Amino acid sequence: MSFEKNKFQVVKKKRLQKSEFKVECNVPVEAEIDKIFSVCHTAQVENAEILNGIVNFNGNIDFCILYQGVDGEILTINSTCPFSSKFEDSQLSVGDKVGISCEVVDYSIDSVTSSNIKINCVVQQKGVIIFCKDVETIDCNDDNVCSKKEEIFVSTFIGQSNEIFNMDSEVSIKEPIKKVMLCDSQVSVKDVESGVNFVSVSGEVINRLLYLTENDRYETSYVTENFKEEIELEGVSKDSIAEAEAKVKKGQVKCEVTEQEKGVIIKISVPVDIKVCAYEEKPVNVIKDIYSTCEELEVSTESFDMTRELNADYFEAKIDGNLSLGDDKPRVDKILFIAGTNLSISNAYIQNGEIFVEGVAKANVVYLNDEENSNNSVTVEVPFVVSDKTTSLCENPEISVCAVLYDVDVVVRKGRDLFFDGKLKIHVNYDCEEVSAVINSVSTQGEPIERDCEIELIYAKKDMEAWDIAKKFKVREEMLMIQNPEVSFPLAEDTNVILYYQKTK
Repeated sequence: MSFEKNKFQVVKKKRLQKSEFKVECNVPVEAEIDKIFSVCHTAQVENAEILNGIVNFNGNIDFCILYQGVDGEILTINSTCPFSSKFEDSQLSVGDKVGISCEVVDYSIDSVTSSNIKINCVVQQKGVIIFCKDVETIDCNDDNVCSKKEEIFVSTFIGQSNEIFNMDSEVSIKEPIKKVMLCDSQVSVKDVESGVNFVSVSGEVINRLLYLTENDRYETSYVTENFKEEIELEGVSKDSIAEAEAKVKKGQVKCEVTEQEKGVIIKISVPVDIKVCAYEEKPVNVIKDIYSTCEELEVSTESFDMTRELNADYFEAKIDGNLSLGDDKPRVDKILFIAGTNLSISNAYIQNGEIFVEGVAKANVVYLNDEENSNNSVTVEVPFVVSDKTTSLCENPEISVCAVLYDVDVVVRKGRDLFFDGKLKIHVNYDCEEVSAVINSVSTQGEPIERDCEIELIYAKKDMEAWDIAKKFKVREEMLMIQNPEVSFPLAEDTNVILYYQKTK
């Protein structure tokens, strides 16, 4: 009696341990600085190298710093600071796929000179491993072995792909301007669809422009462009489930100003990096139960876990909040502009059919105080909780949130109270952990089954299946049913069942 070993693959996601590391950044300057109003920062991972037990990665922190020089002019510095870090995990192997993201969670300005700004950043790293696991199972074609098979659906990994494209925009301003102070670009994924050997990703690129007019007035303009990109990925079908992540390569954004007869044209070129992963549900036939009609069998089962990718959700929300200035801050007589905004997601969970997202929105506000004739800045922080209906049917899914903050406005009330309002575009990915089990090993006990009678009357209980009785008495299921043609299974009531054994020596 021989048993054939088979195997199938399932996909597994594992979250890498979240941690923090420090980065010392030196931003070169070419003028003497009187005061710094705003430091906007974005950390992005550029490259990753996966080895056994470790993944090394590197990236950049892109800064946009608004400051006032000693002559009172407000200026902008754009700079990039490199960083590197690693994850260590025993399950990491060459050939695995990883997704890594980094976020600057805190920073401090260590020193400011006429040639350099030293900024100490605390960067949080988090990531996920995507790997394939082999699950062993068995098969047997022996005439003396009875097996009951079932079809199960397993989640498999198709592959990963990425594409970088440029989103070009034009803004027409009907008056002359002195300079563009800030060009902040963000990307939001709205929908992900699978096709034949491609994944279609649609969304929006949102540009925020801050510029100074010839009349020394600061103005803000938002420009939104829709996109739909098809990323090639071999093996994807319309039934596949795909997830997508999009990031703006902020250090490569270009902003050019062209003067016109009555104003200017501002051209913006934004490189967007889209990464997609695709998964597929596949049917697999496995042995659910097994026994032999002539020998006792020892059956071993093995449990396995896999990750099932679910459809994503997208929704929009409004947030608002108030801030009262402390006594150490001069009163606000006029808001000049919002220097920069930051968004941090702290938690996400599902409750009563809704997805809840918690976080903090920040805006750096630059304002004028008439009494001191001075420009000042203050950071408005607004905690928020937003929610919407969810499509996830998993009880406790792993949740990944990407959010964009836009259309931010801050107004002053009574000189010391600031009112903040803004909008969010939120894309949520879900995956669900599932545990199952299969028979992966069968061995014989070597003891033949002896029968001490030729006919046996069995008292079978209600709801029993033919398979249950046949397995218990080590006969073929079809023989049991042939010998009891008047009996229907499962049993509607307690029933006597007869077995006729063939006499063997």
